[in-house]
Amino acid sequence: MQEFSLIPKICMIETCRDFLEQFQVGQKDVIITTKFLYETYFKDFELESQFMFQDQYGVGEPTEEMIASMYESMKEMNYSRIIAVGGGSVIDISKIFVLKNIFPLVDLFDKKIPATKEKELIIVPTTCGTGSEVTNISIVNLTSVGSKKGLAIPELFPEYAVLIPEFVEKLPLSVFATSSIDALVHAVESFLSPKATAYSELFSREAIQKILTAYRNIKEEGLESRGKYIKDILIASNMAGIAFGNAGCAAVHAMSYPLGGKYHVPHGESNYVMFTEVLKYYYRKNSKGKIVILNEMIAKLLSCSTENVYAALEELLNTLLPKKRLSDYGVQKQELEEFTNIVMTQQQRLMANNYVFLDKKDIYSIYRSLY
Repeated sequence: MQEFSLIPKICMIETCRDFLEQFQVGQKDVIITTKFLYETYFKDFELESQFMFQDQYGVGEPTEEMIASMYESMKEMNYSRIIAVGGGSVIDISKIFVLKNIFPLVDLFDKKIPATKEKELIIVPTTCGTGSEVTNISIVNLTSVGSKKGLAIPELFPEYAVLIPEFVEKLPLSVFATSSIDALVHAVESFLSPKATAYSELFSREAIQKILTAYRNIKEEGLESRGKYIKDILIASNMAGIAFGNAGCAAVHAMSYPLGGKYHVPHGESNYVMFTEVLKYYYRKNSKGKIVILNEMIAKLLSCSTENVYAALEELLNTLLPKKRLSDYGVQKQELEEFTNIVMTQQQRLMANNYVFLDKKDIYSIYRSLY
């Protein structure tokens, strides 16, 4: 049986002021965000809501320690609704906090703790990549087991996903690049997934088209022109989120997690390290399946031949984010076996969505070629 669902209501609101008014933000709300976003967008409003700044509890992507510290502070607050305003870290943490019992986190992520939702959730993304505002997935770096893990349960769906272009208009280039490349990977992996449906493919295709068209324009007009295309990419990111929320991500994400978890590489960047190499490997293993349609689609968008499609794609992405080798991050050759074992033992949720079956030897071979 094939399924497609779109749970949260999606709203497009131009400004922060309009959002606060239309959602009647008040004293029973906790806004989880960062100090910078508070100072930039919320400080001048006379809000009765409570604030929690994620970056005061640690930097980088969510960890067990960060979540435990924030949870202790939140126990002192009286609230019924959580409003997540931020990037992937803020969103992933906020999703966990809608649940009643969350500790120990390892048990929650292994689904040994029953999930009971007790708070309403509104998500406002401030990057253009995670797509997490429309998914039921939370990713946390479980340092106790040495890797990031994902929890995907219906209780993590927000009630509302709110897109506010004002929040992404001035994204630094590095954040724009890593987050939007993440969105592109979401769109591509969900398109190739065996769980893809005619409906999820609509969102995958549109996201790929919007992102690559914007990238080509930015390459021609210069990096400072990216603000002109940010709204399109914000929408594309949301569409990619809808696609992978239904069809899933796969080996690119699975293989990126050990690198990101151990070496603290931004999520979109670690995905890009794996991206085209995984696609090449897929094509070598099955050059007659759905990847042919993907290659033709990308080749048309990039005005190149299908034979040159991966090189052209990499050249375009390199204008935004130069690709590095695993060794450039300090990865040691002997760690490739460790990374491979983590993927095979802890990321089967993602590996089940691969375009073709990949075994331990395949994963190690891809890592080795990227070293």
